[in-house]
Amino acid sequence: MATPEGGLVLILGGARSGKSRFAEALVEAAPGPWAYIATAEAHDGEMAARIALHRARRRAGWETLDAPLDLSGALAALPDGRPALVDCLTLWLTNHLLADHDLDAEAERLLAALAARAGLTVCVSNEVGFGIVPDNALARRFRDAAGRLNQQVAAIAGRVTLVVAGLPLDLKTPGGAP
Repeated sequence: MATPEGGLVLILGGARSGKSRFAEALVEAAPGPWAYIATAEAHDGEMAARIALHRARRRAGWETLDAPLDLSGALAALPDGRPALVDCLTLWLTNHLLADHDLDAEAERLLAALAARAGLTVCVSNEVGFGIVPDNALARRFRDAAGRLNQQVAAIAGRVTLVVAGLPLDLKTPGGAP
């Protein structure tokens, strides 16, 4: 697994595809310490257990920063060159959607922060467009917003990888075709 020296990497995949583990390994291949910017919030016991599992599997050298809403601020606050993992963009998007925030404005802020960042930044996001059309307006709005956000981040990323069944498939590589 080749690791970029810096720049933006987008890791896409479905639920339980292995995308977070792949992203963690990619970041750990760079010199630490590493920043883990978590966007999840534990609103129930099941989500709390998921968060605990993610934290438990990370080795020493990771600093966890919680940024359920102000992801652009968390990215801007990191020291230049510090490798960072954002997990995940779709949970961040969900937080803004449920708070009834302007999704386009929040996406613009995030894209600007990602573009301005020096150093390796790996973003994890769910690919939600492979399934059926949701039967309710909120789910359709989320699916559409997630698809747009993934396209926008992919456009500025130097590398985009889709992870399926724990296997990475590079969709875009530095100097390669998108």
